[in-house]
Parts: sequence; structure tokens; C-alpha cells
Amino acid sequence: MNVFDRSINLDALLKFSQISHSTQVHLKNVYSSLAMCMFMAAAGSYVHVVTRLFQGGIVSLLGSLGMMFWLAMTPHSSETEKKRLAILAGFAFLTGVGLGPAMDFVIAINPSIIVTAFLGTSIIFLCFTLSALYAKRRSYLFLGGTLMSGLSIMFLLSVVNMFFGSVMLFKAHMYLGLVIMCGFVLFDTQLIIEKAENGDKDYIWHCVDLFLDFVTIFRKLMVILAMNEKDKKKEKK
Repeated sequence: MNVFDRSINLDALLKFSQISHSTQVHLKNVYSSLAMCMFMAAAGSYVHVVTRLFQGGIVSLLGSLGMMFWLAMTPHSSETEKKRLAILAGFAFLTGVGLGPAMDFVIAINPSIIVTAFLGTSIIFLCFTLSALYAKRRSYLFLGGTLMSGLSIMFLLSVVNMFFGSVMLFKAHMYLGLVIMCGFVLFDTQLIIEKAENGDKDYIWHCVDLFLDFVTIFRKLMVILAMNEKDKKKEKK
């Protein structure tokens, strides 16, 4: 017997036996919509950073929130599917524009950080998504309470730091936020599966949850890398 002669069964790797076929189709729609959101967000960021046609700020923030509220208020049906996809695209575009100021900060330090942060976010998102898909159903849903507590701690840290202006507190906020958002990828993925198994097939709204997870991880990782790069430059001086 040749121990090195071991073939890999790709069908087995891609088979999620604990997830029904209809839910697997639903997940394909979710991730297809997520890919579209990534493209639109990239276009929004490009418009801010390169063309300067739109500037990220309070207007883009209010616009993205308005789009998300409009999407939530539009009922899910076959008749409204195209309309809701268009709203989703607009929401993703404005979210990308909103990333502009953070990207301007990072570009001033080292433009390559953006590519590194995007690749790092993609790897993190993929790994935690696969963990949620291959894990036993509902095994990560217990994280909900812990993650919400973590968000509360982050909010308190940000409020306290408004008075102290501590760089250490800001970094702690960034790192804690990164860990919490990784947990949300696990939680949201399994929650989407459970909702789909129970008949909720609104893949467009489910896409919003994962898209926000991805964008938040990207933003925090980008800022963390930029701050570390800035500290290295200070040490060299």
C-alpha cells in the first residue's frame, strides 16, 4: 500500500450533509449577492479615492442607512426582487463611498496596506464561513449573547476614549472589534442557515448581514495595519 497515493474527494469536501438542498441553493444566492455587493463597494471606494465625484462622510452614511431602511421596508417577493437588488447595489455603493476617508488615511501611510487588508479580510471571512458551514448545525448560535456583550464593551470603550483620547484604548477597541466581527461571521452564517431551514428565503436581506461583517472586518484590519506601519516608521526615525 502506497501511503502517498491518496486521492482527494472534492465532492465530499463540498457536501454539507446537515444542510438541505433548498438551503444550499439559498446560500448560493446569498453569496452571489455578496459578490455583487463587493463589486459595488469597490466602485464606491474608487469613486471617492480616485475620481472624487462623491465624498465619504455624513451624507454617504445617511444615504447608506436610508438605503438599508428602504430595503428592510420593501417586502420580499418575486415581483420586488429586481427592485430590492437595485436597492442593495445602491446600499453597497454608498457603503464603499463611506470607506473613502479611512482609505485616504491608509493611502497616506502606505497604499499597499489596502490590498493586504482586503486579502487578509477575504482569508478570514472564508475560513470562518467554512467553519460555520462544516460545523454542526446551531453549534455557534450560542455566541449571540457573548457577541452582543462584546459590542456593548466596545461602545463603552469608545465613549470613555472620547474623554481620554488614549491611543492604547483605541487600539484595544480595534483589536477587540476585529475578534468580535470574526465571531459574527460564524454566528450570522449559522443564523442564516437556520432561518432558511425554517422557511425564510430572503437572500437579499441575509446578504446584508454578511456584507456588513466583511466591510467591518476590512475597515478594522486596514486601520490596524496602518497604525502598525505608522509606529514602525516612527521607530525608524
